[in-house]
Amino acid sequence: MARRIQQLADHISGKMAAETWESVPLAPPDSIFKLTATYKTDTFSEKINLGVGAYRDDDNKPWVLPVVKKATELLLQDPALDHEYLPITGLPEFTAAAARLILGADSPALATGRVSSVQTISGTGANHLGALFLSRFYGWAAGEEKRVYLSDPTWVNHFAIFRTVGVTPLTYPYYDAQTIGLAFPALLAALRGAPARSVFLLHACAHNPTGVDPTRAQWGEIAEVVLARGHYAFFDCAYQGFASGDLDGDAWAVREFARRGVPMLVCQSFAKNAGLYGERVGALHVVAPTAEAAVRIKSQLSVLTRSEISNPPAHGARLIALILNDAGLFEEWKRDIRTMAHRIIAMRKELHRLLTAELKTPGNWDHIVNQIGMFSFTGISTEQSLALTEKAHVYLTTNGRISMAGLNTGNIRYFAEKLDAVVRGQL
Repeated sequence: MARRIQQLADHISGKMAAETWESVPLAPPDSIFKLTATYKTDTFSEKINLGVGAYRDDDNKPWVLPVVKKATELLLQDPALDHEYLPITGLPEFTAAAARLILGADSPALATGRVSSVQTISGTGANHLGALFLSRFYGWAAGEEKRVYLSDPTWVNHFAIFRTVGVTPLTYPYYDAQTIGLAFPALLAALRGAPARSVFLLHACAHNPTGVDPTRAQWGEIAEVVLARGHYAFFDCAYQGFASGDLDGDAWAVREFARRGVPMLVCQSFAKNAGLYGERVGALHVVAPTAEAAVRIKSQLSVLTRSEISNPPAHGARLIALILNDAGLFEEWKRDIRTMAHRIIAMRKELHRLLTAELKTPGNWDHIVNQIGMFSFTGISTEQSLALTEKAHVYLTTNGRISMAGLNTGNIRYFAEKLDAVVRGQL
């Protein structure tokens, strides 16, 4: 009130003050980045960071993939290399190869020119551009609120991305806390009960944060309901290859939906599977019903991209284009992917062994090896998660999610012992 009175007084006196932004509230820090910042200032020698979603090797160091080093050298030796703008929709050699990687080289949609592919600022940018495109052009019911259904739980940034473009996020059942697995009957019921032509965001593989994926048979049932109800599938694929070590296996759900003719788009990231976290390499692929529609869609994606980033960055896209389009480099990349995936799988097996065979930790811990990808939902409570951080210097999110990539042969026993203690109420 006092500020408003002062504004009126200034107006009457003819004195106009510049904007002071006093009405701007202080936003809370991002929870994951705050966790990492706290971890970095912790001086405890046995501290463990299981919060951030980035791969670490067995020495707890970031790993630059050998194939990325080789591709970088090839780029540096290219006399034609320049720093000119890329086309608005990205490096063509990258977007075409990225589309083949996720949809399959034999994809009928690609063969008939029905895919609109655009380079994005990693997976986050792909999610944003996809959400923005749907907000502007999807056939929302007249007079009804624009809504998207997100899995409960999901990557927390999904909520902010859709709200930013005027689409209200709702949730559908996904995780069953009792079984620490997929709430499949409830998921199907939500698909059947949602209004026809609803938009559902689906994690293509290695669900974040739970690590719980549908089986292929369950994916088939999901696709049937999506088709029957006329829903739209918004795929987010951040872990292709990284989840199981098999690029084709991890793309199965996306390819099956495309094969069945499900209306869909795919958000694709190369942050995890190529270790290019800071290069922000991603793509958005919209599968259209006709080649003519694909041309129109891409024209609008170009307009939206131009208004926000003008042109995408070149370096990371050039690296991935080299790797995907060279048979030798592609095979090396697949080996590097298997190295990362298999190390994480080995950590799952060892953690499970420690908890069950050695420590005899109360409860069933089979979910540790049944889940897939970088993350694991441990099933512990918020209070137990906080206790691990505050008393044992183990940094994890309060929902009990841990990054398996943060575990290694040097710290996994310490973590298992502290997890055992907190479960027993003895920490």
